[in-house]
Amino acid sequence: MSYEAGHYDVLVIGAGHAGCEAALAAARMGCETLLLTINLDMVAFMPCNPSIGGPAKGHVVREIDALGGEMGRNIDKTYIQMRMLNTGKGPAVHALRAQADKFLYQHTMKKTIEETPHLTLRQGMAEELIVEDGACVGVVTKTGAVYRAKSVVVTTGTYLRGKVIMGELIYESGPNNQQPSVRLSQSLKENGFELVRFKTGTPPRVHKDSIDFGKMEIQPGDEKPKFFSFETEYADNEQLPCWLTYTSEDTHRIINENLHRAPMFSGVIEGTGPRYCPSIEDKIVRFADKPKHQIFLEPEGMNTSEYYVQGLSTSMPEDVQLGILRSIPGLEKVEMMRTGYAIEYDAVVPTQLWPSLETKVLPGLFTAGQINGTSGYEEAAGQGVIAGINAARKVQGKEPVIVERSQGYIGVLIDDLVTKGTNEPYRLLTSRAEYRLLLRHDNADLRLTPTGYDIGLISEERYARFLEKKARVEDELARLRTVKIRPEEAEAMLQEAGSAPLQSTTDALTLLRRPEISYARLEPFAPAPYALSEDMKEQVEIQVKYAGYIEKQLAQVERLGKMEKKKIPEGVDYSAVHGLASEAKQKLAAIRPLNIGQASRIAGVTPADISILLVHLEQFSRAGAARA
Repeated sequence: MSYEAGHYDVLVIGAGHAGCEAALAAARMGCETLLLTINLDMVAFMPCNPSIGGPAKGHVVREIDALGGEMGRNIDKTYIQMRMLNTGKGPAVHALRAQADKFLYQHTMKKTIEETPHLTLRQGMAEELIVEDGACVGVVTKTGAVYRAKSVVVTTGTYLRGKVIMGELIYESGPNNQQPSVRLSQSLKENGFELVRFKTGTPPRVHKDSIDFGKMEIQPGDEKPKFFSFETEYADNEQLPCWLTYTSEDTHRIINENLHRAPMFSGVIEGTGPRYCPSIEDKIVRFADKPKHQIFLEPEGMNTSEYYVQGLSTSMPEDVQLGILRSIPGLEKVEMMRTGYAIEYDAVVPTQLWPSLETKVLPGLFTAGQINGTSGYEEAAGQGVIAGINAARKVQGKEPVIVERSQGYIGVLIDDLVTKGTNEPYRLLTSRAEYRLLLRHDNADLRLTPTGYDIGLISEERYARFLEKKARVEDELARLRTVKIRPEEAEAMLQEAGSAPLQSTTDALTLLRRPEISYARLEPFAPAPYALSEDMKEQVEIQVKYAGYIEKQLAQVERLGKMEKKKIPEGVDYSAVHGLASEAKQKLAAIRPLNIGQASRIAGVTPADISILLVHLEQFSRAGAARA
């Protein structure tokens, strides 16, 4: 028996990392929002690695923060280790990574949600979409509650028809033995969605007191940690180290002897797994020539003895998992607290989405996170904030916000999904971004804060601070051009830095272009008359040292941006475009790109097809003008 349970502007189904961001964004934009979750105790839960960030992923977290999202603020409050990766490389690949206290992370995010105006958090399992006049207008739950909304966002993660696999043991389940969502998957199919079957996995957890850390290499956090949120000025959290060890010959032998019991080789697993996060059995088979693989022991929190065994994701039987663990140096007497497992789940084919993350099949319905075929908390949260923003803007009668590929990794992620699709769980990598020197960790605020402010998710106070930072950086760049340094002044400093002596007086900006000269070395010779934060100094140094490369990428963006501005009218009949290849006609008709730039990135659409399409659109435009 169903009953009317409430009317909302925005309804978000699922309170994982995508759902939390979507609900918070919509509520903060003034929409009455309902966040519906199977279990209130699982809000922002980390079923896999208790960490946030890393290459490309850390960039996304900073972009979420620049747009006004929550993930960066939440991890800054709850980290137990903070570390900047790739510091020996260029700034384009510098990446912040934090180990989270996973229980504190959950509780802190839940508290934020509970205290946010216009946002209601409720436990319930959504089972059926309500469709009226060809649009999604709500859901019905297992208990018969009917929730109606002007926009609906589905962020169900790996719960759709979830199935846990562990050796010969197979049972229906969501992650961490939660209830799976079965009826909602059927409802999506009944409403015309194409679904695919994907797989992911998690490693075992072990007891801290049974680990011999003396046989491992310590991996400490940074002494002076940086933070994900541009709002975080200070945090002095106690940090716990991670530990590095390796698989052994014995590990490889045990795995090879038990491959007949491995579900991914015995044919039990149907779903496609993530290429860039393979199971340990997959790694041993694929890289048979490698004598060992890295294994990291990572604490799950300050008040738990559980350690996460990073690098040992597996769906082997429980007895085999214990044997594998005890074959690794430092884990010879280890006690396993939780068994690793694989989980299969349904995902929506993401080419069924517009770049706004609204579905093409059902207007008013948005999807975000692992349901769209991605892997990772950060990719989910990045989609979540965009889906929440656009669900709210649809209610408000405003145009959707679309992050371009040249603006952020979030733009790269969403464009790849909706334009190219994915045949495996998609993981964001720095190599996927053609403009990575522009999409740096350090400048996410400069790229996206104005967008966050325009949307209404960045406060006046924060925006004023942002404008001040931007102005100070610009002023300092201009000032350094006017500061003259004589050869004798800088002789000792240049010698100490291993840099060639000056032949004549030069300006400070030119001197800063030298790779070995940092802003800190230069500062005593050209002190600024105003206070500059470390972030500002870093920004000045990067902009000076990489000016030539940045200018080249900006010129490339401008050149390719012309293609993004060539809009494709709705309702173009690609089958009628003479000269287009058959594959191009099929792909263009299926994806319905919004502009020529997006059309050019569709797999199977060639440059020749684009040229033909441009001619057709020109003729289409002239015909329209003549009719007018």
